[in-house]
Amino acid sequence: MVAEAGRVLVVDDDEDLVQFVRTLLERRAGCIVRTARDGASAIAEVSTFQPDVVVADIEMPGMSGLEMLEAIRVQAPWMPVVIMTAHVSVDYAVLALRSQADEFLTKPLDTAGLVATVERLILEGRARRGGRARKEIVLAVGAHPDDVEIGVGGTLAAHQAAGDEITILTLTRGSRGGDADLRQHEALSSAELLGARLFLKDLIDTEVPIGGPTVRLIEEVVNEIGPTIVYTHTSHDRHQDHRAVHDATMVATRNVETIACYQSPSSTIDFRPTRFVSIDGFMDRKLDLLACFGSQADRRTYLAPEFVTTTARYWSRFGDGDSVEPLEMVKDTAGLASAVDRVEVEP
Repeated sequence: MVAEAGRVLVVDDDEDLVQFVRTLLERRAGCIVRTARDGASAIAEVSTFQPDVVVADIEMPGMSGLEMLEAIRVQAPWMPVVIMTAHVSVDYAVLALRSQADEFLTKPLDTAGLVATVERLILEGRARRGGRARKEIVLAVGAHPDDVEIGVGGTLAAHQAAGDEITILTLTRGSRGGDADLRQHEALSSAELLGARLFLKDLIDTEVPIGGPTVRLIEEVVNEIGPTIVYTHTSHDRHQDHRAVHDATMVATRNVETIACYQSPSSTIDFRPTRFVSIDGFMDRKLDLLACFGSQADRRTYLAPEFVTTTARYWSRFGDGDSVEPLEMVKDTAGLASAVDRVEVEP
């Protein structure tokens, strides 16, 4: 048994088997176990539970075990995955191992073998995780509460799942769009869901200056956290605050390795994304973030879940996956592709 309780996610649509494996691992290996009935639910659990090991059936409704494995490999390359099947077939085993499964087990399960495999992979997975690529320090800059969540909420959720440090900088409290104190509370709730640090400034809504004060506020945060990736508004936007924040961010983050601009509902047809970020597995988390801004639900139709999901579906025409967030790349010195490969946002 490992010294620290292992975290295991068991995925199978057979409820009896799920409960059997859960009880076995809890009692014999002292594991903390969560379960999921299908691949889509499992991807969400990987994001929130962050297990040491995933044990999954190969055949499930909707997303297969191998499709789920592929998604996990993008989101958390270090995470060990055990594939189970009732089909004793060399072809199945070869397919699973070619898909980068760590182990392939047949049903009925050898209970001692399953426990030993899980205990070994917990230790191996932790060692892999400790040696993975650097964490990114992410700064998302917006003019108003909810701006960054609309533009890159799914991408930020993916960064969170990868263990990256996230900071949100909002330059106004959004008083023209509602009660400033309430919107501050909503912004804090969203940041808490992301595990993000929030800087909420007090520039005048609809009167954000392009230069001096705005640049200085952004520079203060940049100097404090040292971001490696910055997301902000595009210059192709009808809203004057959005354009002002874009211009100020370009100056304040001139030494940052990677800068990308996101779309907002007020972006114009001149918005020309060059990177299409898959947020499959993080769409529900994006909707949860936007639900924090309940005071805006009746005022802003673009916050409606069906609008958000339809927009993400539209952009999937140009990228991989079913849900996509578009980005205009301004600067990519470090290579955003290498950063996002870890967080299921591969272009």
